[in-house]
Amino acid sequence: MKSSDMSISIAIVEDEKNYNNALKKVVDYQTDMKVIAQFFDGNTALKSLSDYSPDVVMMDIQLQDMLGIDIIVKLKMKMPNTQFIMCTSFENDEMIFNSLKAGAMGYLIKGESMDKILTSIRDVYNGGAPMSFSIARRVLTHFERKIIEVKNFEELTKRETEIVELLSQGLLYKEIADKIFISIDTVKKHVGNIYRKLHVNNKVEAINKFNHFKN
Repeated sequence: MKSSDMSISIAIVEDEKNYNNALKKVVDYQTDMKVIAQFFDGNTALKSLSDYSPDVVMMDIQLQDMLGIDIIVKLKMKMPNTQFIMCTSFENDEMIFNSLKAGAMGYLIKGESMDKILTSIRDVYNGGAPMSFSIARRVLTHFERKIIEVKNFEELTKRETEIVELLSQGLLYKEIADKIFISIDTVKKHVGNIYRKLHVNNKVEAINKFNHFKN
């Protein structure tokens, strides 16, 4: 944790000028934080952000010239002490997880109140990971799904796992039967068990789940 008597330095990367300026005005009104840089496009932010080394960056995702996620990927190593908070209108899983993977420590939806945004800046500065409620729920749901998938796969026998692997390679039932020296009926029986355990209805769904789990 950093010293509480220091002002939190903030940079804003946001191409919507009114929102950028409104954010700056509210932040600068606080006694414990100050905006030290504003950027209205991605390229300028990419070139100059590291010169300022702010404590916190409020980062828009969909800038007109690039994704804010790409800026974080390129600058995170150069700015190890800077915390990035995504501030965006995007709520889809891909954007959320790509942002977190890139190194963002917070994810806020633009409709949030200024109080929530200010609290989030203080939180991330003090080691937290602030998120809008809807985003936190999506993240938790994603991990719950992952845990369930792992449990489902752990229920597969060694033989069933082998058969799913062969199905994913494009082998037909007859080819699988020949390869592992069992009858086609036995292959079908194993496949039925695989569908039941993975909660899928067909081969394509089983293969997709298998490939997703492997990755």
